[in-house]
Amino acid sequence: MNPAPPHPELVTLGEVMGVAAATTPGPLATGAALRLGWAGAEATVAVGVSRLGRSAAWTGRVGEDAMGAMVLAGLRAEGVDVSGARTDPAAPTGLMLRERRTADRLRVTYYRAGLAGSRLAPEDLDEARMAGARILHVTGITPALSPTARAAVEHAVAVARAAGVIVSFDVNHRERLWSRAEAAEVLARLLPYADIVFAGPEEAALFVPADEPERMARALTGLGPAQAVLKLGADGALAVADGALHVQPAVRVTAVDPVGAGDAFVSGYLAAVLDGSPVPERLRLAALCGAFAVSVPGDWEGLPRSAELGLLAAQDISR
Repeated sequence: MNPAPPHPELVTLGEVMGVAAATTPGPLATGAALRLGWAGAEATVAVGVSRLGRSAAWTGRVGEDAMGAMVLAGLRAEGVDVSGARTDPAAPTGLMLRERRTADRLRVTYYRAGLAGSRLAPEDLDEARMAGARILHVTGITPALSPTARAAVEHAVAVARAAGVIVSFDVNHRERLWSRAEAAEVLARLLPYADIVFAGPEEAALFVPADEPERMARALTGLGPAQAVLKLGADGALAVADGALHVQPAVRVTAVDPVGAGDAFVSGYLAAVLDGSPVPERLRLAALCGAFAVSVPGDWEGLPRSAELGLLAAQDISR
């Protein structure tokens, strides 16, 4: 058995909330059954990387409450280092209420404004840990939560960039949190720090003119990142890396729950980066992880372990 690295290979920071999810379709009503869990974009990436055999750490704030304890215990159980996480006595852990209003329509309500996750601040970060990592992963969700969370992300990418750490940035725009104009202004400041940027076409259009995906990816690399990866849903994905185009079809599966698919995709890509794999293999692993995620209810529960990849690796590829 190889000894654990002195620093986690991937470090990420952000918000994790408790999740109360309806177990059956229909409107919420007295006596409805709910499944308790937790979710967060950056934490999902950390779990995915950990399940694929690489080391990962998550930094953020949770409340000094039962929900916060559940979140930290859950991340530890997945092998994610949470020694840099902070429990906040002044604010409770946020909550996501997920209602399956019909068999194929989700309705989500968030309780997060001013709560523990949004109170992340630059002083919560371990600069030595970030500087010693191989990858720092951030998303566009955290900067939208509060001015202090925004400052934490901007400080993290500056520290990582100065230390020569690969900076991974998933745009992950959330219209409920802020307008496209505000998101474009703030997130454009992160692009020059990023080595790898992930986006869907609508997210990429925050920064570059709407066009066909390859041209948008190439335009993104013109803003700083060496690699631009466009997530295209059922149409798969493509990457422009060091000027070369790589295309990855989607893996055919029966979709059960689309939540978390993008973060699962990112976790596979970054795990392959840590493995030293070339870009086509990064995209292939990313597509497999996304397929596993949509095949299972929940944000991160369906993420594969390395030994399970063969279950879908031989699946037909949609073209």
